Amino acid sequence: MDFATRAIHVGQEPDPSTGATITPIFQTSTYTQQGLGEHRGYEYSRTSNPTRAALEACLASLENARFGLAFGSGMAATQAVLSILRPGDHVVAGDDLYGGTYRIFERVLRPMGVSFDYVPARESTAFEAAIRPATKLIWVETPTNPLLSLVDIAAVAAAARRHGVLLAVDNTFATPYLQRPLDLGAHVVVHSTTKYINGHSDVVGGAVLTSDEALYNDLKFFENAAGGVPSPFDAWLVLRGVKTLAVRMRQHCENAARVAEFLVGHPLVRQVYYPGLPTHPDHALASRQMNGFGGMVSFDFDGTRDDVDVFVRHLRVFALAESLGGVESLCCHPATMTHGSIPVEERERRGITDTLLRLSVGIEGADDLIADLDQALAAVSAAHQDASIRQTAAAHS
Repeated sequence: MDFATRAIHVGQEPDPSTGATITPIFQTSTYTQQGLGEHRGYEYSRTSNPTRAALEACLASLENARFGLAFGSGMAATQAVLSILRPGDHVVAGDDLYGGTYRIFERVLRPMGVSFDYVPARESTAFEAAIRPATKLIWVETPTNPLLSLVDIAAVAAAARRHGVLLAVDNTFATPYLQRPLDLGAHVVVHSTTKYINGHSDVVGGAVLTSDEALYNDLKFFENAAGGVPSPFDAWLVLRGVKTLAVRMRQHCENAARVAEFLVGHPLVRQVYYPGLPTHPDHALASRQMNGFGGMVSFDFDGTRDDVDVFVRHLRVFALAESLGGVESLCCHPATMTHGSIPVEERERRGITDTLLRLSVGIEGADDLIADLDQALAAVSAAHQDASIRQTAAAHS
């Protein structure tokens, strides 16, 4: 069955009691039982809920997974996977990753006795070289956040298998429409469903997908024990959003390519990060590993933080905001937003400078998006000219 068909139909059969075409919102905390130990598959909505079960089945199908779990946020999904770790365990992670993930690694798990090593994301051999006897998990994002490097999933998965280590892939940026890590050898996939899977910036959620039954049972236990689950309404919103994932991702990719091409060569832009550009160092891997290049574009200003501030204040179609993956275009300043929890020295070492911006390119008209970026960049040029005039005037006064 085609991806788009599965997104619309898997787990979403007509309601048997009413014939409702759309999965109902089962807004209940508990379920009436027929007798002691007799129920219809549901007892309490923290443990399971029919709306959530429909979402889990759909997402598992899209990732070619046997099992799916939905959570109340992407970080709750991340924490569920990390719950398998114990004091003394070791994790190898890519060195470019979401600031919230770095925060839970360094400020929650490291004080509890879990150790971490960070390696260059695009250097596959570095992951294997960092594995120790205590290594339990390899954690990667691909494309990475915010510098859009790629990890060779198949190569890292092969190394993980050789050493008996689990590989977890945060697939939020790519979505299962563009990339399916389990098919490439990963053990578990994590999503912030807040982003592209929901696609409408109106809900917070997360998901974990795997085909490993023992791992699934451990994660399911944690989900029920910790209780970080989405409400039935939130699960329904994500389920509604995922129906259009295929068509949305095609437009995101098309628009992002146009935006990246516009930014390349602009006199105010030092560097553009987009795996769809032939000049991107991971372009060949992206062409092989992904079914498209995604909707995220990052770029570095050839200027100062003040220039960045002028630019974002003049945006009219792009909104200056955290998050990503919605139908509307967003502009994020990672150093003060998504990656603000990373110490400044570490951020700058990784290339997350005060002049870096990350664009979540939406599905508006591409010409309108480019015009918006163009006029905001022109405002920066005008500010430079005004400053030059003032300096000249001051020198002659």
